[in-house]
Parts: sequence; C-alpha cells; structure tokens
Amino acid sequence: MAMISRLIPDRFVLLLLAAVLLGWLLPVSGRGLAIAQDVSFVSIFALFFLHGLRLPRHEVVKAARSWKVQGAMLSFSFVVLPLAGLALAKGAGWMLPAALATGLVYCAMLPSTVQSAISYSSMGGGNVAASVVGAALSNLSGIILTPALVALVLGAASGVTIGSDTIIRIATMLLLPFALGQIAQGWLGGWAHRQKAMLSFFDRLVILIAVYVAFAGAVNSGSLSALDLGTMAALCALLGVLLAFAFAGAWFFGGVLGLDRADRVSLVFAGAQKSIATGAPMAAILFGASAGLIVLPAIIYHMAQLLLSAPLAARLARGS
Repeated sequence: MAMISRLIPDRFVLLLLAAVLLGWLLPVSGRGLAIAQDVSFVSIFALFFLHGLRLPRHEVVKAARSWKVQGAMLSFSFVVLPLAGLALAKGAGWMLPAALATGLVYCAMLPSTVQSAISYSSMGGGNVAASVVGAALSNLSGIILTPALVALVLGAASGVTIGSDTIIRIATMLLLPFALGQIAQGWLGGWAHRQKAMLSFFDRLVILIAVYVAFAGAVNSGSLSALDLGTMAALCALLGVLLAFAFAGAWFFGGVLGLDRADRVSLVFAGAQKSIATGAPMAAILFGASAGLIVLPAIIYHMAQLLLSAPLAARLARGS
C-alpha cells in the first residue's frame, strides 16, 4: 500500500479506475440503467447546487474584474488547448475510433480543476489568489463555453447541436442549480462551510456515479467493443502529448504575456488541468448513450495530470 501511495498519491485516481471497470464488467441494463441515469442526473443537479452554495459571491465578482491573469487562464483553457486537441485529433485521430477522437477534443475543451489547481499552485509557489479566482471563473465559463465549443467545433458529428433542447438541458441541470446555490448562500452558506469534508465526499461520489453510468451505457450500446490494447496505447500516447503540451505551453504562454513567475505557475495548473468533475456530468447531458467512450480520454487525462502535478509543483517550487 505504501508503494501504491507513492506511485498514486491521490486515491481518487484508483476510485475513478474502479468506477470505469465496474461499469465495464458489471453494468446495469434495461430498467436498472434508466434508474441509474435518473439518479445520476439528480446527483448532477445537486452537485452544481452545492458548487453555487460554496463559491463565495465576492469571488465571482472579483473573477469578473481581474482581467490579465484570468484572461490568460481562460484563453489557454478555451482557445489554445481546444485548438491543440483539434489539431491532434485531425493529425492522428485516424488511430482512434470516432468517439475517442471526439473525446480527445472534448477533453481539451473542459474547464480547469478547482481544488487540485489551487493546491498545486500553492505547492509550486504560485499566486494562490489568482488560482482560486481563475479556477472558479473557468468552471463558471465552462458551463456555457464547453457545450458551445462542442457544438461549434465538432458539430453534428458529435451529436450535439445548440438547439433549444440542449439549452434547456444545460440551463436546467447546470446553470439553474448553480444560481439557486448562490441565492441560498445567506441561509445555507455557513452549513456548507462547516460540512466541507462531507460535501467533498459527495462531489467525488457524483463523479463516480456519472462515470459508472456512462460506461454502463456504453457497454449496453456495444460501443466499448471498439477498444483493444492497441487503441488504448494510441489513446494514452496522444493524451500524453496533449498533457505535455498543456504544461509546457501554459508556462511559455505566460512568458509571452509577460506574467511574473508566481502568475505563470498558477497558469500552468489552472490553465493546463482539466476537470472530470465537470466533464463527466456534462458528457452525460451532452452525449447521452455515447458518453462512455467520449469521456474516457478526460478520465485518463485527469489521472495523468494528478500523477504528474505533484513532482512538477515540487520542481517549480525549487525554481528549476
């Protein structure tokens, strides 16, 4: 166990892997799958309500006013990385089934993580305040920008178009609960602050449920039959290229913009990391039965970024 802890410092990586394997090997089907999907959607609503409840309103306002560092983070997350993901899929996507190639681009379009981006920015000597605001603004923007990018860049091939039904789903499942959480801060904000550990557990549980349901749906649709060892190796190699570009590119991008070292460190983690907490629930809403394969690249990317961020942060902290 000590060896596993050194190799995989975040146990959530193991839980994600377990959810994938459980959905793959022991999927629910028929009426059971429909019930599991309903449970997942209710959980997603609750998840975004709690996000709204816990994010202080003054941080939302501050995020809207801080333009240079926040603009760099948003540009890198929603312009630079999506373009890199699209170029990678266009150039080497022939090695992957269509759904995985779509998932590669979808992964690049996701917003930043919150907790790990802040933690690793702090470890690396970054601007923690900028990381907090940047991660918050990235996730708020991602509720709108990620579906819009999917529809704009991937188009009908992804099965997503921004029609009235998609807008209603996004508004109902993501924006509405977040807004309700912001409104309820005056009554429940203190309770949420006292229950950080329990709510963090709930966050992770919702992600695991969404991942399990997505893979169970993929098993029932037969789409996972496209996976084999060669395909997985190609996918991991392409995601490795994307992650290496994300970390190195964020550092270089910050230098081009003239950011100081602390802000560049924050940009590395808040700009390059991608959130499975948003990616898995949103995939369930956007892609339906295809979500299992499409979300797989984001799961692998998320695992890899957690494994690499700790040594990278330590290296940055030493000034290397």
